[in-house]
Amino acid sequence: MSESLTLNTAHQQTPEERFAQLPEPSFADLAHIPGPPESRRSMLYMYRVMRDPLHFSRQSYQEYGAVSRGINFNGWGVTLIGPDAQELILVNRDEIVSSEQGWHTVLYKLFPRGLMLMDNPEHRNHRRALSVAFKIEPMRHYFNGLQRGVTRGINQWGTELKFYPAIKQLTLDLAADAFLGLPWGPEAQRINTAFVDMVQASVTVIRKPIIGTPMWRGIRGRQLLCDFFKQEIPKRRGGDGEDFFSQFCNARNDNGELLSDQEVIDHMNFLMMAAHDTLTSSLTSAVYFLAANPQWMTWACEEVDRQPEISYDNLNDFERLEMVFKEAMRLNPPVPVIPRRAVKPFSYGGYDIPAGSMVSINPMLTHRLPEFWDDPESFNPERFTVEETRKRHRYAWVPYGGGSHMCLGLHFAYMQAKVFLHALLLQRRPSLKAGYEPNWARFPIPRPRDQLPIQLKRR
Repeated sequence: MSESLTLNTAHQQTPEERFAQLPEPSFADLAHIPGPPESRRSMLYMYRVMRDPLHFSRQSYQEYGAVSRGINFNGWGVTLIGPDAQELILVNRDEIVSSEQGWHTVLYKLFPRGLMLMDNPEHRNHRRALSVAFKIEPMRHYFNGLQRGVTRGINQWGTELKFYPAIKQLTLDLAADAFLGLPWGPEAQRINTAFVDMVQASVTVIRKPIIGTPMWRGIRGRQLLCDFFKQEIPKRRGGDGEDFFSQFCNARNDNGELLSDQEVIDHMNFLMMAAHDTLTSSLTSAVYFLAANPQWMTWACEEVDRQPEISYDNLNDFERLEMVFKEAMRLNPPVPVIPRRAVKPFSYGGYDIPAGSMVSINPMLTHRLPEFWDDPESFNPERFTVEETRKRHRYAWVPYGGGSHMCLGLHFAYMQAKVFLHALLLQRRPSLKAGYEPNWARFPIPRPRDQLPIQLKRR
């Protein structure tokens, strides 16, 4: 069996064939790398890790160092910690790792053939085709819809609420406009549930769709959404709709061909998951940290009060709002761990990593290490001034990934975050009850287990 797989020819096979072509290293193959004993491979241990992944990541780093062996959904793998590791894996200059095969076990049953489950040249082809939806004119269209929807949503909120489900519903409503160009109305809860089920299923320990399990609910959620998109595609082909869905239906690949119906469906499923759930998480974190740090909220409000009008053309003026959002994602990156699979043997940190190994980087931990961040547990948006950013390793902060797989929608995310934070702070002041501490569930995407009860006093 080949010990390597070149990414230039891999796209000619099915995902399952590509995954099966490489060896799956055993504990013995990785025994030279520091890590826990073989007895740790148990479902109980995996449940404990999933319950508090930040604690276990810290513990592993302290005990074993920046390169360690560990257990994951696919068996034994390797974790690399630190900015240098993140640059090596994300930039992938020598094409030593595959994004598709890294995410395969986690996402393939639920979000197959999204951009993260593609490698070059297929990935490059589809990325270029989809980029049409993120050009200036479509972005202006999205901005107007976002502004209307955010203002309407916040006006409907009371002075006390559980923030996480409220912002989740709001971002879903915004997605209906920007992504689909449709007012979903009563369909919203059904669609919302489908997405929640799909995301939760992606990291469930039981990977088979046994009736009643999270994976079973996730597969059912995917079918619901596939049916919905399939019915809508013929209505969008050849039209002039400015929403993401219409843009994707009319996008063309490098050969000038329209994307197939299934390709559009897969990209829409993935986009809705990536944009809706990650933004919900990041905005929840941003509002929590502002409420928990009134001095920084006052600092952010000063910028909003100086510029009470926000438009697509003055988005770059809101530097403080952007710094708040970035610092929130430092402490709670929306993708806590980024998996890849080695398609060639390579060495890092003095250790040989065999082809076929699952290789992960851990932004959740790297973003909090004192070696790279002063007072890392404190919330300090001024870490992201231009001057401070220049001082850091370019890959010390990677909430949107990096390299060719850098999030295609990151500018859309910044735009939506600024629109929301501006509207919120112009009208309200978020606060928490004295002594409140959230209990964060960090996988698959960070969220407060108690839904973040919050007060939103009117100004």
